[in-house]
Amino acid sequence: MKRFDSRIIFGLMLIMGGGLALAQAMGFLQNATNLFWGAVFLAAGLGFLFVMFTGHWWAAFPGFTLAALGTLILLPDSLDEFGGAVFLGGIALSFWYVYFTSRNERWWAIIPGGVLTALSLLILASAWFEEYSGAIVLGGIGLTFFIVYLTSPKDRWWALIPGGVMATIAGVTVAADR
Repeated sequence: MKRFDSRIIFGLMLIMGGGLALAQAMGFLQNATNLFWGAVFLAAGLGFLFVMFTGHWWAAFPGFTLAALGTLILLPDSLDEFGGAVFLGGIALSFWYVYFTSRNERWWAIIPGGVLTALSLLILASAWFEEYSGAIVLGGIGLTFFIVYLTSPKDRWWALIPGGVMATIAGVTVAADR
């Protein structure tokens, strides 16, 4: 007898998702596919996060990304404008987790984590401060490089250059808007 095969579970999920999509298209169910696929992505993300907590730091990337995607799908319509912030914030969270688990070896994770955090904050802040959107992104990226510099000033002095340039351009965009 054959051992458990994960392809069977994957096939059953696809059949169930297709059946729900058909029932929704025929008018029997409403929003069923969103609930199903949101739960599937969230469960897959939680599965990778479980693997991550067993000592495999690489699982943070698919774990947080899939969990953020599942959360995005399950997000109510009233919060749709913040969906991008939720998704980018989830991806950023994976980089921050990787950095904080081994600061000396994985300092590189600060850069994508900081940029994605800045983009996520841009989406959140654009509802209220649209005129400062350029300054928010450029300032966030500049701050990211300043944080890289602060992790090891002797070795990462180079991070002051892009950090200073981005912060200066962010300041210029704020001054130009006034």
